[in-house]
Amino acid sequence: MSQATRILIGLGAGLALGIALAAQAPDAAVSGIAVAEPVGTAWLNGLRMTIVPLVVALLVTGVAQTAEAARAGRIATRSLLLFIVILWTSSAIGALVTLSLLDLFPLGDTAAQALRATFGTAAPVDKVPPFTDFLVAIVPTNPVSAAANDQFLPLILFTLVFAFALTRLPADPRSFLVRLFQAIADTMLIVIGWVLWLGPIGVFALGYVVGARAGTAALGALIHYVLVLMAVGLVIWLLAYPLARFGGRVPIGRFLKATAPAQAVAISTQSSLASLPAMLKGSADLGVPVATSGVALPMAVALFRATGPAMNIGVALYVAHVFGMQLGAGQIAAGIAAGAITTMGAASLPGQISFVSSIAPIAVAMGVPIEPLALLVAVETLPDIVRTLGNVTMNVAVTATVGERVGGDAMGEADAILAEQ
Repeated sequence: MSQATRILIGLGAGLALGIALAAQAPDAAVSGIAVAEPVGTAWLNGLRMTIVPLVVALLVTGVAQTAEAARAGRIATRSLLLFIVILWTSSAIGALVTLSLLDLFPLGDTAAQALRATFGTAAPVDKVPPFTDFLVAIVPTNPVSAAANDQFLPLILFTLVFAFALTRLPADPRSFLVRLFQAIADTMLIVIGWVLWLGPIGVFALGYVVGARAGTAALGALIHYVLVLMAVGLVIWLLAYPLARFGGRVPIGRFLKATAPAQAVAISTQSSLASLPAMLKGSADLGVPVATSGVALPMAVALFRATGPAMNIGVALYVAHVFGMQLGAGQIAAGIAAGAITTMGAASLPGQISFVSSIAPIAVAMGVPIEPLALLVAVETLPDIVRTLGNVTMNVAVTATVGERVGGDAMGEADAILAEQ
């Protein structure tokens, strides 16, 4: 049984027990909350303790990989520039689409109040600082203090400066530091794997608290969340088709046929990496030279997740919606920036593993509580399918676009790069 299935079963069992006890034995349900809530909170803290070191390590290695790829030649540089434009666009579109959907189809007051009641002491920040204070605070006086206090935007800024400075070092010390941060990231991913192995217990406890406090309204709220998030991912997925048509000059029908096998692999594995062979075959069917796809697609799998910024900021905005937060333009801008930047260093792993570490920096940047993420990770299975489908389709569209824009002049250069690898 997959990890995602075990966690989903734990959530369902916890919700069912909580709802049943709340209806049949309210006193017993309240007593159960006193036991389940600390268990769920402890599990959440296990996830939270990995966020800062993982985000820092992934950003450093991501920037290092990006800089190394940029040295590889024209194809890599064009690919990187297109990645960055799409990631920032994805983050902005994700914010716009999520806010629009929540305006059109808001979560009912009863369900929102019930869901808020399940998150214990979780609460948004009391007061949003003025934008001028935000600009001053984004430059950290003490990066260690920023990390200790979960001030992610200052921490991200310092990490980016550190990472770009690292790329200017001579080869030996640069390689040493990159390996060090890669080892830290790999270690944190192992720890997250251990915590998620206990996920069915933690999510069962959280699900029980939600069911006991919110009753059947919790089910409606979770379904509403999943539908909104999947709709946001669907928008980014669909944008791959006009990009292929106008950027890569590929007819839509031909693009649909070429990407279908990779999409089938994406649905079954929820992994862009596992879909890479099918993406290479699809790119070849579109007439993209292997010399181009052999550079652009591996880079895309390592550095580029088109749906990530949109869906990650969508999660944070949904939590803000549950808490009734009225976010200002500065907060939304901070979330968009955090979403676009952190995605470049996100782990290329199934969504359940990278969920909290990818979204927490966005939520904290906007002053949104992160406690609900421990519950929402349990229903990430369906949204993660949309994430992977969108990423795989956009990867092929970007490759076709790069192949069209770079043209045959870069063929010899790309062949030389592949030969060296």
